[in-house]
Amino acid sequence: MNVIVANRYKEMLSNLNIDVIKSLQGEFDVEDLIDNFQNFFFNKMILDITAIKDYQNIVNIQKLSLGLDMNKVILLLDDSEIVNSPNYISQLVSMGIYNFTRNIDAILYLINNPNSYKDVAQYHMLNGQGSILTNGKEFDDNKGGVTNNYINYSNVSSGFGSRIIGVKDLTDGAGATTLIYMLKRQLEENYKVLAVEVDKNDFIYFNDSDLLSVSSAELDAIIKNPNSNYDVILVDINDSPKENSIAEMLYLMEPSTIKLNKMIRSDRTILERVQDKKIILNQSLLNEKDIKEFEFESRCKVFFNIPPLDDKVNHHTSLDELLFKLGFERQEDGRPKSNMKLFGIVKE
Repeated sequence: MNVIVANRYKEMLSNLNIDVIKSLQGEFDVEDLIDNFQNFFFNKMILDITAIKDYQNIVNIQKLSLGLDMNKVILLLDDSEIVNSPNYISQLVSMGIYNFTRNIDAILYLINNPNSYKDVAQYHMLNGQGSILTNGKEFDDNKGGVTNNYINYSNVSSGFGSRIIGVKDLTDGAGATTLIYMLKRQLEENYKVLAVEVDKNDFIYFNDSDLLSVSSAELDAIIKNPNSNYDVILVDINDSPKENSIAEMLYLMEPSTIKLNKMIRSDRTILERVQDKKIILNQSLLNEKDIKEFEFESRCKVFFNIPPLDDKVNHHTSLDELLFKLGFERQEDGRPKSNMKLFGIVKE
């Protein structure tokens, strides 16, 4: 049986198909985590790094490594520049922490196929300098001072697991292809992104070299590549049977009467099957009251509501809000403001 400790990525980790004996949510001091699990028997701990208080200070990760058997811990990294810097990753390896990833699908693999040093040696910087990070700055033991310029953020290592997000239309023409194109364009302000469509060729109309059209048979080679240099891979899954191989899926509905009724008449059980999934209303003119009625009638929870958007506009605040909710913290401009309704229509 396994343990999950989650904070910012609790939605993502809720999709893991594993046996769980104990689950915690929130932000915890290292000492509390050690007290909770030092004498607790478990197979693997899936640990959302944001659940560790002051996790960007590598000293706290070091304390954790001294208190727990890190061979049994799989660390789900966030997307901050400090955590993804070569220096931070190298120090994880130095502590014997070999099982870390940004890819939810890789967690399932690492449970049964844990990394050894050989698998992560490429991230270990053997430069002879003994140094630790303190609040995002490096403290050099050899010099006894703090330096701010050690981390080269332009060379952030991204070869330890792209985050894979699949998108699928539930109602006809709900807009998955165009939405992926817009999400990719907006994410590229902060991340290296690849978009893939499966068993179709609609991407050719966008004229973008980082939009790939592949067959179902080719998909695994792309999304399961451990040496991928992309931070994020967005997958327009269409009707591919490979949908089941992607742990993090977004399901789109266009909430017009005709589209919803057509969807239900073609598949009477569809709403039951997606009740616990991330449902996004796309091209939606529903207000907050309408969404509550939709949730009541469908017995489904709406993850996010996207109004009709112009795909010729380079940046949409509502998409930043969605991406921030999905855990892309560098899209912080999209953090919902206190005077904004969570599912309100954004006027741009």
